[in-house]
Amino acid sequence: MSTLALGFTLTFVMITMALSKWQKLGLEKDIALGTIRGALQLLFIGYVLHFVFQTEHLAYTIGIISIMIAVATHNAGKRGKGLKGINWRIAAAIAVTEILTIGLMLSLNIIKPTTQFIIPISGMTIGSSMIVCGLFLNQMNREVETSRDVIEALFALGATPKQAFQRALQSSVKASMIPTIDGMKTVGLVQLPGMMTGMIIAGTSPVEAVRYQILILFAFTASAAMTSIILSMLSYKLWCTKELTLRKQTS
Repeated sequence: MSTLALGFTLTFVMITMALSKWQKLGLEKDIALGTIRGALQLLFIGYVLHFVFQTEHLAYTIGIISIMIAVATHNAGKRGKGLKGINWRIAAAIAVTEILTIGLMLSLNIIKPTTQFIIPISGMTIGSSMIVCGLFLNQMNREVETSRDVIEALFALGATPKQAFQRALQSSVKASMIPTIDGMKTVGLVQLPGMMTGMIIAGTSPVEAVRYQILILFAFTASAAMTSIILSMLSYKLWCTKELTLRKQTS
């Protein structure tokens, strides 16, 4: 894509801002800031990845993945406001999922052990895990709040935290995985995923692009399940005190 063609893509931003102004949504400033920030971030990471791909140094690869996990943890952690220690639990869930996913791909020779493969797939895996963490925390907060009387009654009857929160945890894990599962059902019919589309535009055979997209699709499903289950196992006690009473929800 030429620089001129890239510049023309701002037309879509202008249309969005015009629609916002027409409907008096007041989003013009946010759209403008988001556009500038997104473009600068992408340009920056583009040059960084260009450098890393050329050097093929393991330390740079680990560094970039660590930054991805840190940013994903910070973003998902906002959904767990008031839960002390939730951030390191999110980081642990995402990190374990990343290690298991990439480790399995490398050990089975599904992908090549190069930064060109590891970093992009890691980014998609971590991004997917971040969304799952946010969905889990949102749903868990709702489940605990709506089932407060039931959970407190279970505690009064001598139930352990795991027993008291069992139904809420099951519902939250299920809710966090629904978007991923729904995506599997409609991929190729309702949408052509970004990775597949990008490879086709870059000149790759559609059949080869589909193979890589299938890899990502299956890996995302497994990583969503791993992330949600690991986070549920690490975090469920945060919703109660040592005296086995529910903590007050914070907005």
